[in-house]
Amino acid sequence: MSRESVADTLDPVDYRILQELGADGRISDVSLGERINLSSTAVARRRRILEEKGVIKSYGAVLDLEALGFSGVVMVALELTSQAENVLVEFEREVVKCPSLTYCGFVSGETDFLIVIHVSSLNDYDKIYRRELSILPHVARIRSSFVLREVARRVNPPAVFEARR
Repeated sequence: MSRESVADTLDPVDYRILQELGADGRISDVSLGERINLSSTAVARRRRILEEKGVIKSYGAVLDLEALGFSGVVMVALELTSQAENVLVEFEREVVKCPSLTYCGFVSGETDFLIVIHVSSLNDYDKIYRRELSILPHVARIRSSFVLREVARRVNPPAVFEARR
């Protein structure tokens, strides 16, 4: 089932469930049912269906990386020597092995990949740069930007829920 067709099968109650789970993934079916005026049995059934459809990918704790000593965020733009299929495959196979990256995406424009890394210091980034980024295959250029202030961070953007009410 394509993503568009999955979205077309969801009703406003499904979106309310998703919104509540997005705010608190540990909420019980009983509490969730009370919040959205639905029985816990109906909530459990709908949650299971949302999981089976792949709408709910996983549950987990959102860690406070700053509290854990990772107060810096670095946006890294990587350009490759080529965009040939074998080059992309080899780069992607290796970049996912980098333990410091939080996110990596293949993007359009002048940059080929954007990577997000959380660091404890400039020295920490220097080590990551030397031990992880600079040894990646087929990299032609690395540009790093240090986040000075985080303005917003969302796992689930509110627009997902606003459009479906």
